[in-house]
Amino acid sequence: MKKNITDFETRFWTEHKKCSGLQLMETYFKFNELAVSKERLNSIMNYAVKRDRWIKEDSSVIFHFHQSMRSFVRAGYLIMLKEKKWKVNTQLENISPLLLGLLSEKEYQNPLLVFKKAFKEYSVTEFDYFMSGMVYFSLGTYDHVPERNMVSPYIHLTKMLDAAHLILERSGKKVDTAN
Repeated sequence: MKKNITDFETRFWTEHKKCSGLQLMETYFKFNELAVSKERLNSIMNYAVKRDRWIKEDSSVIFHFHQSMRSFVRAGYLIMLKEKKWKVNTQLENISPLLLGLLSEKEYQNPLLVFKKAFKEYSVTEFDYFMSGMVYFSLGTYDHVPERNMVSPYIHLTKMLDAAHLILERSGKKVDTAN
């Protein structure tokens, strides 16, 4: 019986050293702002469900975003695996609903729950398949519809972006982009 091993290698990075999930997320947010990532993910999703239109953005930008999201999902999986080692400030202050975004109050208190729920429902490979399908359908016109539910993984990815940003904020890591 062959043992399946999840590939955590970041394909387009030149260094071949092992990184923690937190380091991978920090690197992701150095090159991708939270608002821009969520907007681009939303745009790809919108164009993926439209049969007669395709995204106007440069395909190289979409490809780079796809690869970045692959690394991001793997970083989230690493964080979920080492959940007991992460210490997150769970103190809940008086927050507005705008700060919560898609996160529930419980998820805002403990952002690691977002990753736990996401990877309980979908594997890393299924998130890869979803992202590849979304990018494929957003870059051209087609006659057939996507064969799977695209909304649930999209919601999980959006929540994971929010949760990762919260984790980095609370751990004291810098989450601003270098641009």
